[in-house]
Amino acid sequence: MARLSSSPKQAPARSASLARARAPWTFLTNHAHVLLSIGRTPDIRMRDLAARVGITERAVQRIVADLVEAGYLETERAGRRNRYRVRTDRPLRHAVTRHRSVGTLFDLIHELEPLAVFPPRSDEDGAPGSGPSHTPGKPPRTRRRPAGAGKPASRAHSFE
Repeated sequence: MARLSSSPKQAPARSASLARARAPWTFLTNHAHVLLSIGRTPDIRMRDLAARVGITERAVQRIVADLVEAGYLETERAGRRNRYRVRTDRPLRHAVTRHRSVGTLFDLIHELEPLAVFPPRSDEDGAPGSGPSHTPGKPPRTRRRPAGAGKPASRAHSFE
């Protein structure tokens, strides 16, 4: 009678190879990456967008069509190319984040991109590592107002 089960030595090797074969996960979806990339470069070509996001041109075309159909992108023809406008007043789609807008996502990502350092901590809190934490040669980072504070409720950007 033949046994169909594998030996215990084979299981770890198989799971290790599966882990290597699986693509790494990210916090944002390809739809978010496409929307953010278009927000930075409104007249980006599909080929360049695909390369930036790391997906095929066909996948980018489907995502752009989804975003246009759902009202997150507006398309304008500029000669032989398309120019896109992101509707930042539209709500995010997941139930957990539906109370926030696309503009809030753009504000958050914009806040994170310019500097890869933590804001300076005050010397009063006595915490280790307090004091200046800015890059030498650059002015220290100042506190910014919270995302969305003092901004109009409805807005659309071409992020030019």
